[in-house]
Amino acid sequence: MTQVSLLTPETASVEARPILAEITAAFGMTPNMFAAAANSPAALKMMWGAFGALGGGTLGAKLGEQIAVAIADIDACNYCLAAHTALGRKAGATAEEMSEAQAGRSADPKTAAVLAFVVKVVTDRAQVSDADVQALRDAGFNDEGIVEIVANIALNLYTNYLNLALDVPVDFPSVRLRKAA
Repeated sequence: MTQVSLLTPETASVEARPILAEITAAFGMTPNMFAAAANSPAALKMMWGAFGALGGGTLGAKLGEQIAVAIADIDACNYCLAAHTALGRKAGATAEEMSEAQAGRSADPKTAAVLAFVVKVVTDRAQVSDADVQALRDAGFNDEGIVEIVANIALNLYTNYLNLALDVPVDFPSVRLRKAA
């Protein structure tokens, strides 16, 4: 059972209502993660704004979703794994690409470099070496892309922690964690 109320555009505070209405229009529903975050209009605004800002970045939606499922599996966040797998498919990733990303792998060398870096950052608590960053440069990423990768990691850690700590119910098609397998 969720640890906080799941708010709707009708039950949220006056400050959160327009943000939730925008989210509901974008998804055709109010995903539970945002309904939980709406308890703090500041947290909801930060989360939705970060998704919007990074969605307009240089990495592209597909790679952003691949990053998200890799992190979700490491953190054992069923909510984010389900949501980002569905969103990854909408962004053009195949089921195989999302499954491989969940395991931190990709047949595409550029994506593989990103996922290896993501796994290292998350599992080693951001203790990366010059060689780890150089591997991203060698794969074709400049400073802008590298910073966006780290920003995607931070956003996904936040959403994983929100969903895990507050036991937010999954409202996307379930995906099996590899970590638990």
